[in-house]
Amino acid sequence: MNLTVKHLEQLQEILKEKDIEYSLELREGEIIVMGPSDIVSSEISARLCRFLGNWVYPRHLGRVFDSSGGFILPNSDLTAPNVSYVSAERIKQSPRYFGRIVPDLVVEIKSQSDRISKIRNKIQLYLSQGARVGILIDPDQLTVTIYRSTSEPVVLNNDDMLTVPELFPGWELPISELWPPVFD
Repeated sequence: MNLTVKHLEQLQEILKEKDIEYSLELREGEIIVMGPSDIVSSEISARLCRFLGNWVYPRHLGRVFDSSGGFILPNSDLTAPNVSYVSAERIKQSPRYFGRIVPDLVVEIKSQSDRISKIRNKIQLYLSQGARVGILIDPDQLTVTIYRSTSEPVVLNNDDMLTVPELFPGWELPISELWPPVFD
């Protein structure tokens, strides 16, 4: 049986009635139950949302979303990247529903239990559906891989600078700033 967003919404309603909290995605007709992320991955996501938001919002470039924001892709999948961005020219106002749009930028952050191959495949799916840039952040290896449909992936290390000039002209972020700080 090929499940749809309507099936996912019905399951969400059942879980809500039973006071059960889970994140769900719909990929290729299957409902995927997403468990909570480890806190390192969560903190990296929060840091990146803040760094992007600090650049995007004052310049009215668009909207930054966290992992709770769901997007219905052209292939009918419903996904929620860890961090995403949609330009202002493509989304004038956020709907009070899932976004029926492919984000310009999708970011996936490897959790402790994730397999890197599945994350790569998910980013390739986003690119095939129209995302302009995909980023995979691997806290275990301290690397950031940038994917574009027009070129080979670029791997950045701790000493490198993250830039996405096609979406955020002038924005730069040292990779080392993504990692949670260690307090004395």
